[in-house]
Amino acid sequence: MINQEHLRSPITTRKKVLITIGVTFFILSMLLLDHFHGGVPSHHILQSENYPAISNWWSGLSLPILTWFLLTRVKRRVDRQQVQQLNNSIKGAIQLFITGLVLGILIAISFEYGYSPFLDNVLYIILLLSLFIPIYYAEFILGFVIGMTYTFGAILPTAFILVVAIIGMTLYRFIRPLLLKLVKMMTNKLYKRPSN
Repeated sequence: MINQEHLRSPITTRKKVLITIGVTFFILSMLLLDHFHGGVPSHHILQSENYPAISNWWSGLSLPILTWFLLTRVKRRVDRQQVQQLNNSIKGAIQLFITGLVLGILIAISFEYGYSPFLDNVLYIILLLSLFIPIYYAEFILGFVIGMTYTFGAILPTAFILVVAIIGMTLYRFIRPLLLKLVKMMTNKLYKRPSN
């Protein structure tokens, strides 16, 4: 008989509430810091004055809602896993979150310091990354948005990653299997022993 303790979800409502409160505290602290040190910035779409500016104040509302929604998606996916795969699911979710967070921070730092060789290739890097990991998973998206929030607020990174995640899902689910099949065929031919 399976122990009932193993069937409980590792992502409880209490944990979701605590994480969402932590993210809310983070974004509100950042907004207050900006407010008292020169004002909360606004960002123009595509960095063009012709487009409307989006204030970072919207991040105070959107980031907690996005966090709750994405944590619910992570919980739903992890809960579908078998008991044996549960630990791997949690570890994988944390790794994807950290990967998204690091990528978001790298983009934000590159933008702040004007490192254009990285910024010019961000889209290609993310699409290449999507051949190896599922960038469309909620934990990657959440990490990415949080990583970019200080520099861009939450709205623009969310819009960007959602568009890129759709392309990434197509690459990961449809192109990646074809490439893996091709690599497997090539390696089988390469290491195939000649028959006598």
